[in-house]
Amino acid sequence: MTTRPLDAAPADRAADVHCASVAKTFADGTAALHEVDLHCPPGAITVLLGPSGCGKTTLLRCIAGLETPTSGSIHLGDHDVTHADPRSRGVAMVFQNYGLYPNKTVYGNIEYPLRMARVPKRERRDRVARVAKLLRIDHLLERQPAQLSGGQRQRVGIGRALVREPAVLLMDEPLSSLDAELRVSMRTEIRALQRKLGTTMVYVTHDQTEALGLADQLVVLREGRIEHSGDPEEIYGSPATTFVARFLGAMNLLDAQPLGLPPGTVGIRPEDLSLGEAPGALTLRGPVVDADLIGTERMVHFRCGRQTARIRMRAADPVPAEITAHAPTDRIHRFDTEGNRTGD
Repeated sequence: MTTRPLDAAPADRAADVHCASVAKTFADGTAALHEVDLHCPPGAITVLLGPSGCGKTTLLRCIAGLETPTSGSIHLGDHDVTHADPRSRGVAMVFQNYGLYPNKTVYGNIEYPLRMARVPKRERRDRVARVAKLLRIDHLLERQPAQLSGGQRQRVGIGRALVREPAVLLMDEPLSSLDAELRVSMRTEIRALQRKLGTTMVYVTHDQTEALGLADQLVVLREGRIEHSGDPEEIYGSPATTFVARFLGAMNLLDAQPLGLPPGTVGIRPEDLSLGEAPGALTLRGPVVDADLIGTERMVHFRCGRQTARIRMRAADPVPAEITAHAPTDRIHRFDTEGNRTGD
């Protein structure tokens, strides 16, 4: 039997995902999703970002078929899969806890979905060998999960998903249980792997650094609704609401009126503040109340009237007792009294 190579071109295997007015209310009355409209482009990484309880995992599970929407529809490519069986959707999912069978070898774990699909033995062997080599775990095939490191177990979980040759790969917080250094390296590997395979990927995380490092399309959710979606750099540079501004990059959000500006909120990222004053710039000043060391930088907190602002400084520079800082007008973000972005 002829099989597709795991490094096939994107057009050969990727499908787009389209969620139209998807809502989900659970039996206990909890409304997890509200009329979500989302398009995940084929061959790209769409990252769903938001705090716990925002609906990102529920949306992923609806795409996977592990949850059924209360209303709305989900299409994968040209197929309406809203009520389709998970096994018939052409998707595979990598879970937060890897979901490995402790009594099976690495080979057995990766092979399992092919065995359940009654794929012939020779093809199973060939596909497991190819995906194991791709993930650089071909030397671990006879080991048990307990004999593996966290990163190796994660590769096995990814391998078990990839061996199905899915049109869409779903990943639910796959790096959250790894240490910081391993998360960085695995994030790089996942992005490189996706670029090599061209698979459509929908990735859930609450980690903004992870989201910005992976996403081709970033979707920020809040209380079951999409707050802002689009290019990651555009969202970071021009957040649609104060929620997005705070969640993505921890922007300074200050009441505008005490600063002599019209009612609303002024947003300034800590890295956009510079020490001293400058003509035409917005100036903030006040006593220092705290300072956090962040590698080669220091986050300095200072009072600005009754509010607190933060500025990034070089760790080698002395921290003064009082800060005077300014932000150029083109680095100031304006939000109305409802928290929505206005024409700056």
